[in-house]
Amino acid sequence: MSTSVAIESRRDRYIWGAVTAFGVVAGYLAVLLADARHYYTDDTEAQYAPMWVMLGNEMRAGRFPALVPWEWMAGNYSLEEAGLYNPPQLLIHLLAPSMDNLAVYATVVKLIFSIIAGLGVYRICLAYGARARWAAVAGVGFPLSGWFLFFDQASWMTSHTATAWLVNAWASAVLYARGRSGPIPVFVFLYLALTVQYAFPAVESGLMIAAVAAGEFVYQRRWAPTLRLLLASGCAVLAALIANLPGILSSQVTWRGNARIHNDPFLTVPWSESLNASLPSTTPAFTAWWGHVQPLPMVYIAWFLIPALAFIDWRAAGRSVREFSGVGIFAGAMLMWTAGPGAIGPLRWPARVLPMLAIALLVLVCLLLSRYGMFASARRRAIAAAVLIGLLFIRSFSAAPELVVRHLIAVAVVGALGAAVVWLARHRGTAVACALIIVAMFPIAFTQVQAAPTTPMSYNFPERRSAMTAAFPDFNGRTLQLADRALLLPEDKNLAGAYGSLAIGNYAKNLGLEYVNGYTPIGHAAFAGLLCMAWDGSTCPDAFRRAFAPESSTGRTIVDLMKVDRVVLHRAQYPDVRDHPAPAGWHWVDYPGHERYIRVLERVDGLLSTRNGIIADTEGVAATATLQNSFTSNARVTSPNGGRVVLSRLSWPGHRITLNGNEIPFTTVAKTFIAVDIPAGTDNAELILTWRPPGWEISIAGASAGLAGIGLLHWAYQRQRRRGPDPASGEPTAGAPEQSLVATTV
Repeated sequence: MSTSVAIESRRDRYIWGAVTAFGVVAGYLAVLLADARHYYTDDTEAQYAPMWVMLGNEMRAGRFPALVPWEWMAGNYSLEEAGLYNPPQLLIHLLAPSMDNLAVYATVVKLIFSIIAGLGVYRICLAYGARARWAAVAGVGFPLSGWFLFFDQASWMTSHTATAWLVNAWASAVLYARGRSGPIPVFVFLYLALTVQYAFPAVESGLMIAAVAAGEFVYQRRWAPTLRLLLASGCAVLAALIANLPGILSSQVTWRGNARIHNDPFLTVPWSESLNASLPSTTPAFTAWWGHVQPLPMVYIAWFLIPALAFIDWRAAGRSVREFSGVGIFAGAMLMWTAGPGAIGPLRWPARVLPMLAIALLVLVCLLLSRYGMFASARRRAIAAAVLIGLLFIRSFSAAPELVVRHLIAVAVVGALGAAVVWLARHRGTAVACALIIVAMFPIAFTQVQAAPTTPMSYNFPERRSAMTAAFPDFNGRTLQLADRALLLPEDKNLAGAYGSLAIGNYAKNLGLEYVNGYTPIGHAAFAGLLCMAWDGSTCPDAFRRAFAPESSTGRTIVDLMKVDRVVLHRAQYPDVRDHPAPAGWHWVDYPGHERYIRVLERVDGLLSTRNGIIADTEGVAATATLQNSFTSNARVTSPNGGRVVLSRLSWPGHRITLNGNEIPFTTVAKTFIAVDIPAGTDNAELILTWRPPGWEISIAGASAGLAGIGLLHWAYQRQRRRGPDPASGEPTAGAPEQSLVATTV
């Protein structure tokens, strides 16, 4: 088998690798100059950053925070996007409580992962045989591509981090399949991608490995490399079961239990838009938060990507298509996915895979330019490039005709830059041309971010935790808030306004307060229905009535069964509530300076959450709590004639109850609270409630098998390495002479 891979010096690879890293930093700074809060918005401010603080505090207290019971449906972190089994993510949690300015902390964390992502794309290009200079173009370009820049980096942190690990797993997978690296890097990077606890990157990783495996079989025409890669990937999957199996086994009680496939237009991207990837002014036409036409360049990838197709020797490239067929397979799969269906079980919003399409197309085009770029006969190719730019203009104009001037300026900029790059490639060499391609990305990113409208998804949370804490009431005990974020006006979203009194999303975690409300994309369906609570902790107007309504089988109110100490009411949602008497056992409490936004109910006889552990109600049973932590609660129970104990604990899968060491069944009250029947004749018996992530035994066995398997694969790799290179692989070995490229390549 022949190969056209060019072996560059290690020095060149390191130099261009450094260019990639510094290029990502430069692009990052350009974005921050346009919007200093770009990387601290939406889910980052409302979900991730406060969650890091809370989980870090739990870890520093010596508790592994897989379950935080008093957060109820937002507190099962074995299901949430917490990365509990991901070492870099655990480090982020551990450091977070020491950080006062969360905007700065989130921005620095995201910069690190952006560099990792850029270097990962750089490594993919090198693995397929691209020259380092073109690999750097792809590596710098990806973090500045539309969807990744405006959504994954700005808001959806788990997509950001998982993508950074995924691209490195891809590069390592190619190197392992071609005998140029061992299986451990594949295992490590794939494990890290799979343990962010987010479904999308897990599925994307699986499709990536399948595409690489299929591509390597097409290229090498042997089963052995593909089989080795699949075995190494399978070991990573086994090791990552602990991060994913609990979510699968608990899905029936969450909002994610629907396995139905259906189509709807929201964030479903037609190919006419997903391939409109090079005009910086593009405002694609598909349904999303802003209506039918989006004011952000969501589908933009890189300014040079589409025009560069005119400068590739396609005939020569066709003779080597098998060598990088895996990239094409993955690109085709992602292109299909972006167009729908709208939801595949829990995987909704196909536009979320646009970064995967961007990676594949950047790698493919930069690889082709590196290996088969043609800058001779420039007039004919310039005309072809002009036609491609014209098509991009027509598509962009069709989506947003009112922005015609903006699109024409973008056409002029792309055309001028393209002409300059071609001239430099012909007269100064491709290294200089690549440098211009990279440098041009920075002002484009600055302009795109500066011109972008304020996202309607931004919470505009304060940045400093110290300022948040100083402005907020010092609520002790456990608090249930009944409020609706949708009622906040723009002028309310500041510390002098609502954020000095209301805890939206995970805001309370910034303050170290124990709130029931929290941000959860997973939810608990029954509990959410009980209080009509949404993913951001907001509740409906009927939540107040529901919270104080007696539960039919116990006669106790929901707030009593939850053992909350305080109920905070959003004044905009309940404007006249203070005109009515407080419910029995409660009284109105004034918090001066906060009356504009909240009314507060507290228990007359003090904190309930600190009394008798999780015992919420008993019937025919005397129960005394003796021990309580996140995973285990003990009580002593006595029941001469039999009875029932209701526990203030949400019925998540994974709970187990024993009475004097013997497991006994349990039921639920209101499909929410754990209840257990105590048999007659029970005398001072020990009742123990324990919780473990569902499937933890299988997960431990899987991790053991995965580690053993990767150890065997590494042993086999080292054994083969000592024997010498596999001549059937067709790959160059270290120290082999550089093979010539096509005469007209760059």
